[in-house]
Amino acid sequence: MNSAVNKKKLLVVGNGMVGHRFVTEAIERDLHRSHEIHVFSEEPLPAYDRVQLSSYFENQDVEQLNLVELDAYKNASVELHLTEGVDEIDRDAKKIITSKGRTFSYDTLILATGSYPFVPPVPGHEHANCFVYRTIDDLDKTIACAQGKKKGVVVGGGLLGLEAAKALVNLGLETHVVEFAPQLMGVQLDAEGGALLKRKIEAMGVHVHCSKNTKEIIDGEDSCLRMNFADGTHLETDMIVFSAGIRPQDTLARASGLEIGERGGVVINNQCKTSDESIYAIGECALWAKRIFGLVAPGYTMASVAAAQVADDNSTAFEGADMSTKLKLLGVEVGSIGDAQGKTEGAQVYSYSNPREEVYKKLVTNKDGSRLIGAILVGDTSDYSNLLQLFLNDMELPKEPEALILPNVDGAPTLGVDALPDTAQICSCYNVSKGELSGAVTGGCHDLTELKLQTGAGTGCGGCKELVKDVFNAELVKLGVEVNDHICEHFPHSRQELYHLVRVGEIKTFKELITKHGNGYGCEICKPAAASIFASCWNEHILEPAHVGLQDSNDVFLGNIQKNGTYSVVPRVPAGEILPDQLITLGQVAKTYGLYSKVTGGQRVDLFGARLEDLPAIWRELIDAGFETGHAYAKSLRTVKSCVGSTWCRYGVDDSVGLAIELENRYKGLRSPHKLKMGVSGCTRECAEAQSKDVGVIATERGWNLYVCGNGGMRPRHADLLAEDLDRETLIKYIDRLFMFYIKTADRLQRTSVWFEKLEGGIEYLRQVVCHDSLNIAGELEAQMQSVVDTYQCEWKTAINDSEKLKRFQHFVNSKENDSNIIFVDERKQRRPATEEEKIIAKAG
Repeated sequence: MNSAVNKKKLLVVGNGMVGHRFVTEAIERDLHRSHEIHVFSEEPLPAYDRVQLSSYFENQDVEQLNLVELDAYKNASVELHLTEGVDEIDRDAKKIITSKGRTFSYDTLILATGSYPFVPPVPGHEHANCFVYRTIDDLDKTIACAQGKKKGVVVGGGLLGLEAAKALVNLGLETHVVEFAPQLMGVQLDAEGGALLKRKIEAMGVHVHCSKNTKEIIDGEDSCLRMNFADGTHLETDMIVFSAGIRPQDTLARASGLEIGERGGVVINNQCKTSDESIYAIGECALWAKRIFGLVAPGYTMASVAAAQVADDNSTAFEGADMSTKLKLLGVEVGSIGDAQGKTEGAQVYSYSNPREEVYKKLVTNKDGSRLIGAILVGDTSDYSNLLQLFLNDMELPKEPEALILPNVDGAPTLGVDALPDTAQICSCYNVSKGELSGAVTGGCHDLTELKLQTGAGTGCGGCKELVKDVFNAELVKLGVEVNDHICEHFPHSRQELYHLVRVGEIKTFKELITKHGNGYGCEICKPAAASIFASCWNEHILEPAHVGLQDSNDVFLGNIQKNGTYSVVPRVPAGEILPDQLITLGQVAKTYGLYSKVTGGQRVDLFGARLEDLPAIWRELIDAGFETGHAYAKSLRTVKSCVGSTWCRYGVDDSVGLAIELENRYKGLRSPHKLKMGVSGCTRECAEAQSKDVGVIATERGWNLYVCGNGGMRPRHADLLAEDLDRETLIKYIDRLFMFYIKTADRLQRTSVWFEKLEGGIEYLRQVVCHDSLNIAGELEAQMQSVVDTYQCEWKTAINDSEKLKRFQHFVNSKENDSNIIFVDERKQRRPATEEEKIIAKAG
């Protein structure tokens, strides 16, 4: 090891994600033994995860985002100079001058200066209430400004812009996205994909304005600011966040005379060297083959190449990077692969669109359809990993490529990890191949978390986590090792195991659960799953402080949010039987609050178009009339559908209505892994369609037949006959056991039909458990169900009698004003949401 005097000087300018990655690579290559390493950063914080930046708005916890283990820097004698940027490079003297006036010499200089947010030169953009979305400091300023504000605008409808929009939503602001282009995410999506993304985001309550050219920003009349657009329209807001793209931060390199691209960026070669042999550039400041790579994965590859070069290892080179991406934007799944726009000459395009399910998928193949060259997925990215591997590994497509995206096509190929070559890149952030993962598992790494730490796979952007887990499990199976089914990285347990831990340990809060049996802070997978388990076990009100932060958005507001930001109101109508006075009340409420009314297939009356602030008043009137919540927003029992049975029908052999009412009143409020629907038919003519329900009951001359695990959804399944000729008491006992056994053993978000199909032993096994108590748990299951029945409460009745819970049902925290952007038009003598064009006309008077 060289003495400090003889060590070469290696300086790194920038300690963002890519700069930090270079330092990590340098330490792994023992460069700290031959080099004195100094790292300079303008920011006061060590490197943090900018990919997960929006999570900062939830708890302002910097440590959760931190990437740097300071002890690792210290042990390697890496000097990290925070709040000290570099102002000047003297290339002749091979020295730099910092913002604090200090001088450091170098043998090798790494520029990892990243990028800066582009702010359109709109007059007024320098206003104090205008911000950018780039650093923790930017976020702190945005959070401070948002206090007491009503409305926020994000300028930019790309990846970063939609992330910023999510941040404003988290801050409780009425959120608008203004985009110059005619669609969202124009780089990654085509027009149809962008249109669907827009509809889905608007359904979340975010207002999207495309094809808007901002002419100026001036003082507002009703709000702090007013944005005037070139088309003559305007938008008032309290604050603006610019997230309209990035530009390479090349000021330092430009001033030192390094070669700069025509539109910016430090020019580099395949070794990441600049026009100066002693200086490298990596990440978003670097321009390779006239391209700037705005994702973290290519930056990590550059960091690896540069570290290898400094270590005199010429075996690697930067040869471009795949810019495919999968992410979740405001709860909407989006994926884009390769030539998503189909610009390649001779490209063939296959597309699938399901407006009911709001899913759009598109394949782009080469001329003869043998190779995948691009893809778009909106609303459902479950096919992303398979398609990405087909693209990256130039694998041959099936004779009918459309089978890759069409649902439920017989013979549709499923690309398992076994079909991938060892060279297949699984993690693009850290350039980890399938072979490397397989080798690590074969070499004894039998823990998924350890595998991620050892290889780096899945620790970057996180887009490859599922595929990493698939490879891991596949290799364990080959070794004869039992694989795990952990619910997520925060819990080393399956959903079934979590249920057991909660039930046996009498755990009633997420904090206690993750402290005792998990790690970290939780995520959008484990939190709602835990909330469902708590509700199934203890049946406490979901808006209690300990539970409300775990819920999905619909549960938080006790109503399904609709496409224009309003909510649905769905009172329970057991078995569809309703009193005349209750019908009159529904009509009066609909007229008073201007609601669209619809009789549904579940024998209820749905009321659409309710404003958030009107929900408590609406429900107070309904509850006074004898209604209860119908749980249309919940993963729980929805409806028990029935025919009129023997009371009215000349074919009916038993009282289907009476039984359906009894069943609905018994199981109402029962929270489960997925929604539950039941049906009761008074005879085998099956007017209630009971055999397409999770639980179906059909009357016979000798009693009731019980059918289970049917499904009338996207993958229809005919229910199986579990038991015949049952009396009421036995029927209800069996249903109690069935539901609680399902809740106890199903995976998260698993419908009864899917649960049943994966149940080893099928209907006979289920019959033994439910009817013959083969597991000796029947009494326990019945007692657990009875506890749920005994602790039932109408969630809306509880909410309207609790002033704290009612605070969330106010559109603006500090005002009783309505959302002026919710506009309706008349159609078929009822109201529907106005289109964007109709809104403009309405606002213009």
